[in-house]
Amino acid sequence: MTTHTASYVGYSRPSNITTNARVVLSIILLVPVFLFTDLVVGLRGIDVGSDTAVYAKVFSELRNHLVESRFEPGFLLLTRLLSGLGVSLQTYQCVLFGLLLVMVVLASRRYFDYLGSSRGYLTFLSASLMFMLLSPMFVNASINAVRQGLASLPVFMALLAFHQRQWRDFFIFGVVATCFHYSSLVYLACAPLLLINLKFLRIAAIIGFIAYCSGLTLIVVRSAVPSLYDAVMDYELGSKYKSGVRIDFALFSIFWYLLPLLLSGLVRKPYGTRLKDSTAVYLVMLLPFFLLGWGNFSNRYLLSAYLSISLIVAAIFFHSRLSMLRNPILLRIGLIVSCAVFYYYVSNQVLV
Repeated sequence: MTTHTASYVGYSRPSNITTNARVVLSIILLVPVFLFTDLVVGLRGIDVGSDTAVYAKVFSELRNHLVESRFEPGFLLLTRLLSGLGVSLQTYQCVLFGLLLVMVVLASRRYFDYLGSSRGYLTFLSASLMFMLLSPMFVNASINAVRQGLASLPVFMALLAFHQRQWRDFFIFGVVATCFHYSSLVYLACAPLLLINLKFLRIAAIIGFIAYCSGLTLIVVRSAVPSLYDAVMDYELGSKYKSGVRIDFALFSIFWYLLPLLLSGLVRKPYGTRLKDSTAVYLVMLLPFFLLGWGNFSNRYLLSAYLSISLIVAAIFFHSRLSMLRNPILLRIGLIVSCAVFYYYVSNQVLV
């Protein structure tokens, strides 16, 4: 009688030759994608992106003398270094977006490991990058909220580390995030909520959602902490961006929380369980919006959460029970198509 060793459902173990070929093909695709998207953002005009002119002005002024800036120390140090080296504005913009791409690579790797995945990281990276490029919020992080964009994925990685009780990594990624944008401290302050039971965290999120939509958080902050209220409302004072309670953003955000829960049955075990566990991190990243999302440019309080959506959706595809959704060829074709979409987004400033 022949004994058969049980293999994990979904994949047969590929040969070393096949694995090496897939790695080479992935690199051959990913490198041009990185270069293309980096040039799309780096070579944009100064009028593409509402904050581009601000960054360009500081970059130029630092070349000749020190200037006062509200930039965070990490971002200011990088800007001063590149300005001092005498590189062009386009090179500066390429470096900033290149660093954002590095954050995508690091965050996708951390999430890949969090899910307990062992093979096919480059395919998962391709799927993650595809959904990033398809997201208008990623465009916002690329050409508008550049500092907060650079901080957003480190925030996600810090909270993932906290959820896994990896305190050193939480500290490291938390410091990196804060050095690029001080708003990261608001997310990091919510991290202890990851210590409580997921059921109670959901209750806290529901209370936060209702309090926000009813305008209660606005009233409480305005009455109890007027200085915080003024700071939030004074951000970009005089802009045309709609402030106040944004129920559309709140509902949209909750939809992306519910989606992985509804689709978890389509994800192979044990990844479906880990996927649902990771929604706790997403919920924590929504809490700053429920608290302060009535101010000017409130969508920026959702940047970390919305960028993580791309990774979560990539995980649903990559670990799907449906072989078509996780097909490496289709995912790579999707990545190529997403480059064209990203180019359209940046050229036409399609943002959320």
